[in-house]
Amino acid sequence: MSSNLLTIAPADLFVRYSLDSARLGERPMVERRLADLRGSFADAAAYEAALARGNPILYQVSAVEPASGDGQLHYGLGMLQPGRIGDEYYLTKGHYHSHRPAAELYVGLRGEGAMLLEDEASGESRLVPLLPNSAVYVPGHTAHRTVNTGTEPLVYLGIYPSNAGHDYAAIAEKNFRHLVVARDGRPTLIPRPAAQL
Repeated sequence: MSSNLLTIAPADLFVRYSLDSARLGERPMVERRLADLRGSFADAAAYEAALARGNPILYQVSAVEPASGDGQLHYGLGMLQPGRIGDEYYLTKGHYHSHRPAAELYVGLRGEGAMLLEDEASGESRLVPLLPNSAVYVPGHTAHRTVNTGTEPLVYLGIYPSNAGHDYAAIAEKNFRHLVVARDGRPTLIPRPAAQL
């Protein structure tokens, strides 16, 4: 019986990370700018006005994917900037897992945010806080999106099975049914306008 240990590079067994840059070792960064999130925000006029002022980086992620196969794990470190488009907080694109039964664990490291979770079958949505020293469990068959509800960068770690994959196309085709907006200074979950579903 061969050991998986022998097939994994030493650089994948021990990785230093930075909460200031959301970088995992020397792994490449995936950056998402405002223009990359067209269609994610409900207020199209506020989105276009913000984009006319510039195209800032909204979030960035680096990942360690040491091995694939049954029982293996991948993980990513993300940083989502603070801000709003209209009343909506900055957010990630959000996704399902390509392998729908795959769950994920998010660990809050810095900043204040939330996870928008949506059950694929029922459409039921929940807004779950993502804070330092906390963890959010994302069940399988659940679309999930990270939202920065604070005033500083939100830094978090996501841990998922190596076979999970990321299905962004399903969200691009049919967005989340709810929005996270500021109401009386607090993040509030509201239904997306019916015309946008």
